[in-house]
Amino acid sequence: MKNKLHEVHNMRLNYEAGKLGRQTVRQNPFEQFEHWFEAVMSAGFAEPNAMFLATATPNGKPSVRTVLLKGFSQNGFTFFTNYHSRKGQEIAANPHAALLFYWDKLQQQVRIEGNIVKLPDTESDAYFNSRPEGSRIGALASPQSSVIASRKELDDKVTQLMEEFSANPHALKRPEHWGGYLLQPLVFEFWQGRSNRLHDRIRYTLQTSGNWLIERLAP
Repeated sequence: MKNKLHEVHNMRLNYEAGKLGRQTVRQNPFEQFEHWFEAVMSAGFAEPNAMFLATATPNGKPSVRTVLLKGFSQNGFTFFTNYHSRKGQEIAANPHAALLFYWDKLQQQVRIEGNIVKLPDTESDAYFNSRPEGSRIGALASPQSSVIASRKELDDKVTQLMEEFSANPHALKRPEHWGGYLLQPLVFEFWQGRSNRLHDRIRYTLQTSGNWLIERLAP
């Protein structure tokens, strides 16, 4: 590929889907998220629960990837992965992370920052056992984020495990290196696209009292 400049500066979208005001948002950010998420679920997104997860090493080297939200409550936001993956290793060394939801049809995004803890084994077991058999075998077969020699190596491992568990499917248990995390929010930011790039941004910050400070940010 030649060193050609691909100009995209003329790509523009006018944001007119809605407004977001300091006086109209819910007082609790979890309730505001639930309000938006209900609309997202009705908007026809292929994977409305897709979110970007950003982690970092202890010395601040960041990485980001897309994962799927598997539940949320007043306690936080849950997702599942391989504990030995890059994100798992970074979370173990630096248990602080950020989430980003971007819903283009609604011209909305939500940023969430907080601390991450592992879910109890009972919760990870329950979710693992609810997954399709192929997904459970995939979690066993893949040394996520590790270098492998070929796709064939991975496919052969899957075939081996499928044969191994075909006679005894009840033996297909969650491996110790795979499970769930809970991100416990400290900061939420709700973003609504507006015309002329003068977007609405409302930030919630958790106070030591347990209450949430709500502020409008400049776009």
